[in-house]
Amino acid sequence: MMFVPAGVKVHLALGYTDMRKGMDGLAMLVQDTLKKDPFSGHLFAFRGKKASILKVLFWDGSGLCLFTKRIDQGGFVWPVMAGYDGSITLSPAQLAMLIEGIDWRAPERVWKPAIAG
Repeated sequence: MMFVPAGVKVHLALGYTDMRKGMDGLAMLVQDTLKKDPFSGHLFAFRGKKASILKVLFWDGSGLCLFTKRIDQGGFVWPVMAGYDGSITLSPAQLAMLIEGIDWRAPERVWKPAIAG
């Protein structure tokens, strides 16, 4: 689970990314493709083609950090926006759900029992 400080935005890169890229390659994608500043302190999330690997790049004030997760079952839910190259913004709660493998687009917020007892 990642803690996202107040005022920090979470940018989800649309499409899929070559997961062989490291910090420098992802920072270049942020700068050149997403047209954002990789050193802004915001978080930038990328997903591999098979949807089983997630990488989050961020600048902590003294260096680039890279969080990586491989999910064992299922995949990371990503929006499908054909022909659009860019990013969308997520809330910290949506990022937390994404990292846990939960469909952050339509979470079930309230559980209600079917019967009493």
